[in-house]
Amino acid sequence: MELSGKVAIVTGAGRGLGRAYAEALARNGAKVVVNDVDDVAEEVAASIGGRAVVAPVGSAETAELLVAAAVEEFGRLDVLVTNAGILRDRVLWKMTDDDFDAVINVHLRGTFTCARAAAVRMREQGTGGSLVLVASPAGQRGNFGQTNYSAAKAGIAAMARTWALELARSDIAVNAVVPVAATEMTRTIPAFAPLIEESERTGAPLPEWVRRDEGLGTVEDVADLIVYLASDAAKGVTGQAIGIGGDRLALWSHPAEKQVLFADGGWNAAAIAERFSEFEAETYGIPMPVAR
Repeated sequence: MELSGKVAIVTGAGRGLGRAYAEALARNGAKVVVNDVDDVAEEVAASIGGRAVVAPVGSAETAELLVAAAVEEFGRLDVLVTNAGILRDRVLWKMTDDDFDAVINVHLRGTFTCARAAAVRMREQGTGGSLVLVASPAGQRGNFGQTNYSAAKAGIAAMARTWALELARSDIAVNAVVPVAATEMTRTIPAFAPLIEESERTGAPLPEWVRRDEGLGTVEDVADLIVYLASDAAKGVTGQAIGIGGDRLALWSHPAEKQVLFADGGWNAAAIAERFSEFEAETYGIPMPVAR
């Protein structure tokens, strides 16, 4: 898909999914600013003809530095992919303030500050653009031990919807991507770990049930969704949460009222207790895979 003339920023692009995104954008003709917290960003940027910015996301200063690098090096900014993230997993009663704040700062605040700086520049240019915010199944459904991460990713999906409204008149699309891929994080899931290790050892693809039923594949399987959303072919697609992984592409629903009950004159606690069983309760948490 043709991206020549477009300039993108990808945060957290030194390894894993972020690197796959940066490489795919460059392979399709885009110029890419590669961001990460260490010198691996320099390596990736050199390999794709991009520009590296080594800095942790979160602060407004880093966000402005990234946008400035894109403009100084390549003359404009068309695409932002907010991929940078960290994990500090612990159950609620063991999670510290620092655990919570660190994850929120990188994922949620980092997405906010980078998107704000990018939106300012794109609006000044007057030629539209695309903000691609990386969310997660944990933010859609919750996940054990991930209070901080789930909250941040849920917030990112909500920001995508809000910014899609706010930036529509500027022709700037905003979408959340919900990727699933074989990474260091999914390697910790017992049902997946041996399959991922065997696939990496032999070079064989993951089993069909993993790629289709669980929607889990390689980082490369995910990257072309980013290319699509960066391209003119995605014009008009905005405010969506789009899942991808393995052989699976999905559109996530937005939260909506599922069932409604009415009581003349309003509800009291006793009436709620009497009728609440009429609701079909929602499931929660990411369903654990079952090896086949």
